[in-house]
Amino acid sequence: MLFESILCAVLYVFFKCFDYQLGTLYAFRPIVVCPVVGAFLGDLHTGLVLGASIEALFMGSVSIGAYIPPDATSAGLLCTAYVCLLGLDTEVAVGLAMPIGTLVLGVGNLGQLVSNWLTSFIPGIARKGEGGKLMALHWLIGVWLIPVWLVLIFCAVYFGSGAIDWLVNAVPEFVLNGFAAAANILPVMGFAMLLRLIYRKELLPYLFLGFLLTSYMGVSTLGVALLAAIIAILTLGFFDKNQQTAAQIEGADDDDF
Repeated sequence: MLFESILCAVLYVFFKCFDYQLGTLYAFRPIVVCPVVGAFLGDLHTGLVLGASIEALFMGSVSIGAYIPPDATSAGLLCTAYVCLLGLDTEVAVGLAMPIGTLVLGVGNLGQLVSNWLTSFIPGIARKGEGGKLMALHWLIGVWLIPVWLVLIFCAVYFGSGAIDWLVNAVPEFVLNGFAAAANILPVMGFAMLLRLIYRKELLPYLFLGFLLTSYMGVSTLGVALLAAIIAILTLGFFDKNQQTAAQIEGADDDDF
């Protein structure tokens, strides 16, 4: 358990800290975190299943204005670790994802006080044109929390595994069944939050078309996605010759100008 705890802590630091520092590769999303952690812990299949479920839960949870969503990285990593190391049921793990993410978010918010203080030095350095100091400050803001994250995730896996194991054995079965039911509902909530961001009246027929295909015609999710891609190509006219000709003429006019 010691090696696995250290490994999870190192992986979290990479996903959480260096992803933003290297240009926001979106490696911190559960759909990436869970399979990688599952592969390192010897259960890639479980990582793939949890990655899809937890990503659906956090898909519509984005930072807008002053709102900061729960930490999806820790939720994906710790839930995968608990399932792989303890044999925890995947539905129960998905039910724990949001509480885990919320708790880790609280720790991150405390650290944000120091990050905000460091950020206040940026205008003065920029006015002096000191690019080297700006780069150094950029990295300092991104990595100063690394020791905190290492200790937090290590303790969550090393000591938290025993607590989770005890909790699962102590909690009545009907409560665990409730977690399993909630795990099936939470991804729907994630999709609903995402739908609110992209909602447009003219898109509703396509939404109901997908629902009818899956519910009444038994089409798989992959089949619906492929049909959606075909509809998008036809609707946007990617193969419209007139549109291509107009684009070519417009380009020719630009060249003449």
